[in-house]
Amino acid sequence: MSDDPETVRQIRQLARDTRPLLVLDVDEVVLEFVRPFTAFADSKGFAFRTESFRLTGNVIERENGGIASEEAVSALLDNFFAAQEDWQYAADGAAEAIDALAQGAEIVMLTAMPHAYHAHRRRLLDRLSIPFPLVTTERAKGPAVSLLAGKREAPVAFVDDIPHNHVSVAGAYPRAALFHLMAHEGMRALLTPLPDGVSAMENWFEARTAIAEALGIEA
Repeated sequence: MSDDPETVRQIRQLARDTRPLLVLDVDEVVLEFVRPFTAFADSKGFAFRTESFRLTGNVIERENGGIASEEAVSALLDNFFAAQEDWQYAADGAAEAIDALAQGAEIVMLTAMPHAYHAHRRRLLDRLSIPFPLVTTERAKGPAVSLLAGKREAPVAFVDDIPHNHVSVAGAYPRAALFHLMAHEGMRALLTPLPDGVSAMENWFEARTAIAEALGIEA
């Protein structure tokens, strides 16, 4: 079970479903993150460099050229989540692919984000016609995916852009089919090799077919 009580509460509010389950990360999977965050950072006097696969160390203070502290990056990210409705937009092909997959599968979006911004993200996703259930978590994703899957016998698939989230899911729910998807090509190129068992997808057009096959549905 997830060690995030609020995540557990949100999951327990969902209707029970026995269809194949698709659990989707949000940032860089359903929504663009890097490009909007870069623009947001610029508006606040920071530059974001895509030189390594992380935030801290890549955020630069424009005024003095220094690397922003971990505390400054954390505050910037917090402010971005508060303002996300004005900055973020759907990843190319995401809404159409998810709609098609939803004809045969249960869709749940699992986003690593402070719970305080759940309502902000819910409004944004609804505005973008991506109305599927949303769960926020501030802890590891694996236990949350296991709780979402429950005792269903149908296939389960998980899509995320962060390798350690795949490791977490593989450990907590080994029978999940794992797919890596990241909208930003520059950051994707900086990834170290993906963990064993994770299928790399270039875009939603490719992912739609592969996920449908893993779930045993048409899309």
